[in-house]
Amino acid sequence: MSKNEKQFVEEITPMEVDFPQWYTDVILKTDLVDYAPVKGFMVVKPYGYAIWENIQQFLDKRFKETGHKNCYFPLLIPESLLTKEAEHIEGFAPEVAWVTHGGNKKLEERLCIRPTSETIICNMYAKWLKSYRDLPYLYNQWCSVVRWEKSTRPFLRTCEFLWQEGHTLHETSEEAQDETIQMLNIYQELCEELLAMPVISGQKSESEKFAGGERTYTIEALMHDGKALQSGTSHFLGQHFTKAFDITFADRNSKLAHPYHTSWGVTTRLIGGIIMTHGDNRGLILPPRVAPTQVVIIPIAAKKGNVMEKVDELFESLKAKGIRVEVDDRDNYSTGWKLNEWEMKGVPVRIEIGPKDIENNQATIFRRDLLEKNAMSLENIEEGIVDLLENIHDTMLEKAREHREKHTYQVDNMDEFKRAITETPGFVKAMWCGDAECEAKVKEDTGATIRCMPFEQENLGDKCFCCGKEAKHMVYIAKAY
Repeated sequence: MSKNEKQFVEEITPMEVDFPQWYTDVILKTDLVDYAPVKGFMVVKPYGYAIWENIQQFLDKRFKETGHKNCYFPLLIPESLLTKEAEHIEGFAPEVAWVTHGGNKKLEERLCIRPTSETIICNMYAKWLKSYRDLPYLYNQWCSVVRWEKSTRPFLRTCEFLWQEGHTLHETSEEAQDETIQMLNIYQELCEELLAMPVISGQKSESEKFAGGERTYTIEALMHDGKALQSGTSHFLGQHFTKAFDITFADRNSKLAHPYHTSWGVTTRLIGGIIMTHGDNRGLILPPRVAPTQVVIIPIAAKKGNVMEKVDELFESLKAKGIRVEVDDRDNYSTGWKLNEWEMKGVPVRIEIGPKDIENNQATIFRRDLLEKNAMSLENIEEGIVDLLENIHDTMLEKAREHREKHTYQVDNMDEFKRAITETPGFVKAMWCGDAECEAKVKEDTGATIRCMPFEQENLGDKCFCCGKEAKHMVYIAKAY
């Protein structure tokens, strides 16, 4: 075995020993990303980008089914536009990267590299919108944004990340509210139907909502280490931006009115969510529907008998079924090394075929999620693999759900809360009075935050767990990425 091979197959740091190091080991050893020359930026390598492409394809299809259209807005935003909405600029100011020169010439006005696009998009909407007949505007863009973060970790928090941002305008508040919830529901579909990642959906508190918005809705997932990951947000922005940017239209009574505005987005941090929801100490475990390679076929003793003939035949028949399949017939790596590589990269199903398998008219099937090996008849193996991939998705989703339920704790007071959040990391359910002072105290004392007021409210009692006053909401609280 060569030096490079030994380096590749060396052990990943166990997550129980050092979870952040486990995460870093997994993303680097499985070739998802590499570090860029500028600190805090990442290069997304082909294997990592293929996962993002599958997320894109799922969402893009759903967006278009619900009437949305893609467009593109400039990367650079004049400072005068960014400062038009006071809350918004205050929320993003510490993270903004500025362009001050064009070539050798100092610019008359600083330009920010978009941290988000509300301001530039609203500027254009004000120019375009004339009448209620033009509404709704249902637009989305796929792009990257830059937020100058102090502390970074690939996928989870980087200075530049990929995302989509939808920005819609509506004639009425009710239409905008319906849009906001519709898009949140699509994000929940994405997480559960594509990523096998269960989420809690609900509304953010006032202090956690989007800067400049009226209401923010979120989906929250729980990672292996008991921390929450905000996995998507949808914002009802009301008329904050449409008034600030003087976006008006002639309404049905021929009077000028301001439309109602929404924005919503998910990012490449979802890939971090996949890793930390499903991965193990051997590496990635990818849900079949998002995996770049769903099945890998590894020939055993490829030069004997008609092994490669059978492998090629199986490759074509699986491909015809719409399965993303690869054949690893590299002869410069040992079989053991190849098995280890594909296991580490989280490919859902591995098929091994050798002369003995062909004699017995079967193949050896390995499923990555359960680390199980079984024989499967070559007769109708294609249907068997399709069924197996569906079973793997369902099993992974259920396992992640069970993990979340096992690590969700109910508390009645601050002593119980502090003990739970310190000794048993996970989601904590509690009743809350709605007071920002209580919320701030929780954050200051423990570093945990109210993740959301879930749509599915439970009555856990009458009093706020923090101050003892009358409770208004049941909330999920956790430490978060």
